[in-house]
Amino acid sequence: MRNVGEALADNFAGLGDWTIFSARAISGVVSRHLKINELIRVCVEVGVSSVGVIAITGTFIGMVLAVQAYNQFHMIGLDTSLGAVIHMSVVRELGPVLAAVMLAGRVGTAMAAQLATMRVTEQIDALACLGVDPVKYLVAPRFLGCLLVIPLLTVLADAMGVVGSTLISLKVYHIDSFHYWRHTANYVKQWDLLVGLGKSVIFGGVLALICCHRGFHSRPGAEGVGRAATEGFVLSFVAILVIDFILAMLSTAIATLFWPASGAKVA
Repeated sequence: MRNVGEALADNFAGLGDWTIFSARAISGVVSRHLKINELIRVCVEVGVSSVGVIAITGTFIGMVLAVQAYNQFHMIGLDTSLGAVIHMSVVRELGPVLAAVMLAGRVGTAMAAQLATMRVTEQIDALACLGVDPVKYLVAPRFLGCLLVIPLLTVLADAMGVVGSTLISLKVYHIDSFHYWRHTANYVKQWDLLVGLGKSVIFGGVLALICCHRGFHSRPGAEGVGRAATEGFVLSFVAILVIDFILAMLSTAIATLFWPASGAKVA
C-alpha cells in the first residue's frame, strides 16, 4: 500500500509540474514576440515531415473500414448508407486521432529527444543563465506550431480517408454513387467537421506540451534521451485517447441540447 501511495503521490506531483510547465509555455505564446521566420520553420518541421505518412495511413484506414463494414451493411440491405457511417467516423474520430498519433510518433518524439539532448548538454541551463526563460523560448514556438499545423493534417487525413473508402465502395463493391453521396450529405454536417477540427487543436497542444515536458525533465545520458522520447509518445497516446472520449461525450451532449431531434444522428 505504501508503494501504491508513493506512486500516486509522484503521479499527482508530475501532473502539477506539467500544469505549471504548460502555463509557462502558453503564456510565452502571448507575451513573447515570435519571429515569423521562426514560426514558419517550426510549422514546416512539424507539418511537411508528416504529410506523407498521414496521407498513406488515412487512405488505407478508409479502405479497411469499407472492406470490413460492407458485408454487414450488405446483409441488411443498407449498402448505400456505408459512406455516411464511414465518413462520419473518419471526420469526427479517426481523422483527428490518426493525425494526432502520427504527429506524436513523428514529431513529438523528435521534440522530446531534441530538448532532452539540450538538457543533457546543459544548453537549457545556459539559456537560463543568460536570463532567458527556456520554456518560453524553446517550447512556445513548438506549441504554437502544433496548434496551427495539426488542423491542416487532420483535413488531409479526413480527405484521404474519404477517398480511400469511396474508391472501395464505388469501384470494388459497385454501390450506387448517387445514393452513396446523398446519405453522406444527409448525415455528415458542418458540426461534425468542426468537432473533428476542434479535437485536433486540443490534441496538438496537449501532445506538444507533454513531449516538451518530458524532454525538459530528461535524465542524464543517452538512456535519458531515449526514455524521454518514449515517455513522450506513450503519455501523448494515452492522453489523446482519454481526451477523445471526454470530447466525444461533450460534443454529443451539446448536439443533443441544441438539436434534440437529431442529437443521436450527429453524435
